[in-house]
Amino acid sequence: MLNKQLTIVIPCKNEGINIYDCVGLIHKQKFVEGVRVIIADCSDDIESLNWLYRCIADFSDKLIIKIIDGGFPAKARLEGSKWVTTPYILFLDADIMLKERDVLIQSYENIFAFEKHLLTVPFQTEYGWNWAFRLFDITQWLSCAIGTPFAIGGFQLWNTKEYWKTGGYVETQKFAEDYWISSKCKKNKFLILRINGIWTSARRFKKKGIRYMIWLMIKSYINRNNPKFFDEDHNYWK
Repeated sequence: MLNKQLTIVIPCKNEGINIYDCVGLIHKQKFVEGVRVIIADCSDDIESLNWLYRCIADFSDKLIIKIIDGGFPAKARLEGSKWVTTPYILFLDADIMLKERDVLIQSYENIFAFEKHLLTVPFQTEYGWNWAFRLFDITQWLSCAIGTPFAIGGFQLWNTKEYWKTGGYVETQKFAEDYWISSKCKKNKFLILRINGIWTSARRFKKKGIRYMIWLMIKSYINRNNPKFFDEDHNYWK
């Protein structure tokens, strides 16, 4: 059982049915009975709030779901992590869908067996956009090769003690906060687990464009030792 090993933290704001589908697929994972799911939410539309509370109504037979106050993703993840008492913590975004039932157990077994501090996975997405994630896979590998691992905040499985050694998520950061914290992991303690079944929408690429996303990574690397850079939103949320 994963309930004594793993806690899941999900930042959420006006995700609509996404949060319901995300938690519903967690509910279908193997060995999740009793796993805590902490949703750090700052939704302000009624539909999203209704879906959020339907999660409690429909999935509490297996999951222990707790809703707390959130904010921007960095603050939401930080607040959620304060409730974690298990050896491992998974930061999962509300639009990440675990399509295969063994994603969680495989991820846990690998981070434990290989004594890694941080584990992430590749993503699949909508038809016609998978090339963008495969391009990201290459840049992610290059980033790790030069000593600054990058795990998208959508799926970051941390050893909880090692997570707190980084200082945790910085609540003032509004931009590339996932890069900031994952870059603090030693590259020999970072693992990209090559498994299938983790799906997300292509909305980030559609909204911002692939050039912007590459620019984000380059600028983040250049400013990797400049915390003030990450406190600005750089028009990301517009």
